[in-house]
Amino acid sequence: MKIIVLAGGISPERDVSLSSGKLIYQALKEKGHQAVFLDVYLGYDDDLISVFDKDIDWTKDVGAIGSQNPDIEKIKAMRTDGEKNFFGPNVIALCQEADIVFIALHGENGENGKIQACFDLMGIKYTGSDYISSAIAMDKTLAKELFVFHSIPTPNSISISKKDAEDSPAGIDYPCIVKANGLGSSVGVKIAKNDAEYAEALEEAFRYDDIALVEEYIIGREFSVGVLDGEALPVIEIAPKDGFFDYHNKYQPGASVETCPALISAERAKMLRMAAEKVFKVLRLGNYARIDFMMDSDGWIYCLEANTLPGMAPTSLLPQEAKVAGIEFGDLCERIVKVALR
Repeated sequence: MKIIVLAGGISPERDVSLSSGKLIYQALKEKGHQAVFLDVYLGYDDDLISVFDKDIDWTKDVGAIGSQNPDIEKIKAMRTDGEKNFFGPNVIALCQEADIVFIALHGENGENGKIQACFDLMGIKYTGSDYISSAIAMDKTLAKELFVFHSIPTPNSISISKKDAEDSPAGIDYPCIVKANGLGSSVGVKIAKNDAEYAEALEEAFRYDDIALVEEYIIGREFSVGVLDGEALPVIEIAPKDGFFDYHNKYQPGASVETCPALISAERAKMLRMAAEKVFKVLRLGNYARIDFMMDSDGWIYCLEANTLPGMAPTSLLPQEAKVAGIEFGDLCERIVKVALR
């Protein structure tokens, strides 16, 4: 099968995307597919003849995830036409030639539905959720409104625009979590314990988005549940060794202790898996996703958010959950492709 693995881009989660895409590409190659790894923004400007037949390693220059998100301005400087065309040279042509595109993008212009909508218009098949579901899930404020409407427990929160920001979070006590509204990988996320930290956290969030989500801080344990084709995978617990599950702790090996299956009662595990499947259905997600939760000391669970393109990097959660369910990484990638084609 001819498969484009689409990664990179110009979101702050670029490095995570490249790392995920590299593993996916290698796994699909090992499965015998004609896989090509492609940076959605930088593209491919060489000869297009028999691209899928070339016996080369398309990921040889992809490095490890850094401890900080990358310098996107340096990436943008590598192209002169980026303001007029997001897609790099020959990206659309190669995606149209493929049987399917495995979207390994993260963050803005990857998970927010824009690329999915473009592919729909051009008849390009792709993995993951469709453009509507992607857009809804990426907008943290909108997703939480749906959680509340469908009685899915979630931390209390308020949405604040840059122009209406106040000195303190009305209706939310300290400590609170401040997040950029439309990003993942904990980019633009900070904990605020007082007015000074709140102002600093807002400034960080507004670096990435004109809207910030200010959320009640739930003290407890953090869990995640992958959902594959509508069915929940085993629950995984995440326990950062220092601080919370931020960008550094997510992607630096050894920064967090991840336990799968999580050491919780069968009743609590079932509750989390059922909640994840309900979120998957409410947000009309497709193919696969990962749903994040907190559990307080009384055992109450709170849904934080849904990730429509979960990380597939070396330290990512969903591949760990799938392995506990008996699905090796290569089989997981191939199954995602088959479900998407179906």
